Amino acid sequence: MLIVGRIGKPHGIRGEVTVEVRTDEPEARFAPGAVLSTEPGVPPRVETPRRGGAEPAATADPGVAYLVPDELTIEAARWHQGRMLVAFEGVLDRETAEALRGTLLGVDSASVAPPEDPEEFHDHQLVGLAVVTPAGEHLGKVVKIDHAPASDLLVLRRPQGGSALIPFVKAIVPEVDLAGGRVVVDPPAGLLDL
Repeated sequence: MLIVGRIGKPHGIRGEVTVEVRTDEPEARFAPGAVLSTEPGVPPRVETPRRGGAEPAATADPGVAYLVPDELTIEAARWHQGRMLVAFEGVLDRETAEALRGTLLGVDSASVAPPEDPEEFHDHQLVGLAVVTPAGEHLGKVVKIDHAPASDLLVLRRPQGGSALIPFVKAIVPEVDLAGGRVVVDPPAGLLDL
């Protein structure tokens, strides 16, 4: 699954949510009618009714866990003050929207065309690659990509245990060899000791 966003806090009382966009094509990914997969294994959140208010639309009884569905369909999406606001079909109130908070949204990676730029990669292309130095020393394996504000970070599982974060910039990661199943990393002194 290729992650295209993460649901944030509810916006208003009619079920809209903020979405942290993780795609270069938000207008295409969040178009009305688009169906997005949700991250498997998202724990259900327990709903409680508002004092004197009605029950949330998506739950049968107050206090019953709202199970995040396997897929969510975009009803509407718009930009508001630099944030993407999304309404999903069937999410009609703030309580149900709150139950979706933190859910990752994705599309099937097989349906996504490879990037045109040879220096651009999708997360799913990098996860699982071996990480080696220019001299061939094995440093570990890429287990995920963190999208930090300054740069993307390769999350590396070290052979001796633990993890390391490597900024995914040309100066530190001079080569990505998808066919060879490896990423060449030339870390500055001390980077892997953090």
